[in-house]
Amino acid sequence: MTLVDIEVELERRRGVLDLQSIVESAAEFLEDAPAREIIRWAAATFGDRMCLTSSMSDALLIDLVSRVKPGVDVLFIDTGYHFAETIGTRDAVEAVYDVNLINITPSRTVAEQDRDLGPRLHGRNPDLCCFLRKVEPLNRALEPYLAWISGIRRDESPTRTGTKVVEWDAKRQMVKVNPIARWTQEDVDNYIADNGVLINPLHYDNYPSIGCAPCTRRVADGEDARSGRWAGLGKIECGIHL
Repeated sequence: MTLVDIEVELERRRGVLDLQSIVESAAEFLEDAPAREIIRWAAATFGDRMCLTSSMSDALLIDLVSRVKPGVDVLFIDTGYHFAETIGTRDAVEAVYDVNLINITPSRTVAEQDRDLGPRLHGRNPDLCCFLRKVEPLNRALEPYLAWISGIRRDESPTRTGTKVVEWDAKRQMVKVNPIARWTQEDVDNYIADNGVLINPLHYDNYPSIGCAPCTRRVADGEDARSGRWAGLGKIECGIHL
């Protein structure tokens, strides 16, 4: 390693430490703040080095963030396995909202993955399939940014109950902002109704949580909202948020 390489690495580490200290103070200060105030803080702190991600289950987060920061980068992971309704929602979002939509694709097409790893990987090894088609493409796409905004909430699953409104994403060495972490499903429904937010039409067909088509089923009355994801596979997260 040259002297220049050492200096670059030291500068990178100093930057990481600075970001981590920002996270610690912001998480405490913003814990009880409204979602829009959390987003304003993130926009003021990170500017164009901030983006948001969306699964296109609805455009709630997109609506919230674009009101504070018009033209914000929105990352959508096009896994190749999405419902047609999800792709339609993505296209509608791009047409309706003041955002810069960035369509992210895996390094392999579905056909190439089937050729290299065998068909129906999602049924044989869902963790690997999620990694290849969701986690790895997102990791690549997030590299230019210092912070990303997600729409996860504490009430969605046991793995998310400890979510903070501002967190350090150690896996990606960046800041993760969760402005609606404290929201309930009632809060979500009220915001969508009050603001005319675009939602994926599959919600009207008993799909309260929407992922890839092969791994998502309808949910019966009384079932947990995420019970239709990876049903029967003992899996509740794709790996993006863990």
